[in-house]
Amino acid sequence: MDEYDDWDIVSGVGITALMVAAGRAIESSRDDALIEDPYAESFVTHSGITLPIPTSWAALNDSEGRSEADTRWVDFWAALVSYLGVRSRFFDEYFRDASAAGVRQVVILAAGLDTRAFRLSWPAHVELFEIDQPKVLEFKDTVLEEVGALAGCARHVVPIDLRADWPEALLRANFDPQRPTAWLAEGLLPYLPGTAAEALFAQVHRLSAAGSWFAAEESDPDIRSRMDAPAFRDVYRRLGYDMLALLPDDDRPDTTRWFHDHDWQTTAISRAQAAKRYGRTLGTVIGGVLQGTLLTARWT
Repeated sequence: MDEYDDWDIVSGVGITALMVAAGRAIESSRDDALIEDPYAESFVTHSGITLPIPTSWAALNDSEGRSEADTRWVDFWAALVSYLGVRSRFFDEYFRDASAAGVRQVVILAAGLDTRAFRLSWPAHVELFEIDQPKVLEFKDTVLEEVGALAGCARHVVPIDLRADWPEALLRANFDPQRPTAWLAEGLLPYLPGTAAEALFAQVHRLSAAGSWFAAEESDPDIRSRMDAPAFRDVYRRLGYDMLALLPDDDRPDTTRWFHDHDWQTTAISRAQAAKRYGRTLGTVIGGVLQGTLLTARWT
């Protein structure tokens, strides 16, 4: 067994992937949905999780018989879903713009339960690579096969942990470093130690040809202290897992500055600005935790 092959869909970091999928399912069910993900709910229903994770906007708005603790749980989900809708739409548009610029090679780092290969419209000849731990991709592919999902591009799974030699595995999967690439690190950087984040950036830079793109979200440097608030402790107790344990406690590199210093053309907007662009607000329940930026960069 791979020394890093320890992922579990219903515990630890697996819970975060499942929560993001549930968030996309809820967002997709809204009348004012920013994205449409017809596969997200299936990941939750096929996971076997016993925790009552919501998967529809209607469930969040059903207040009958709700306790105070349940209300806090629902308020957390409503705020989370609003941001996940914004984040997903922002990066969907990033891929649309990169494709319009002629990029035909895509790499999603720590892809988790991402379904963009299936739910987005891709131009002809796009090669999309998903990198994540073997059990992540195995679970995802099993569910997608059961629901009859068909990829809209040439999809390549790269089953490897980012702590291992993922560039070599990516190259073995027929990734071409001479072609422009659109990279995405969505929901990844908060969980990487500072040295690991810088190493990741260096590998992306090394593997990128002229005309490549990079996108990521960057959290507020105080995210650990913000996530230690009482409201979050209630959520952790219900999840049965302290999500603070997933966040490294060290100095973080400034992602925008790193790419700018390596001659990438960078653009960053706050998450609040992105929400306003799509007619959303981040709310106050977890608004402090959602401070941060959304970055896009181009290597010319």
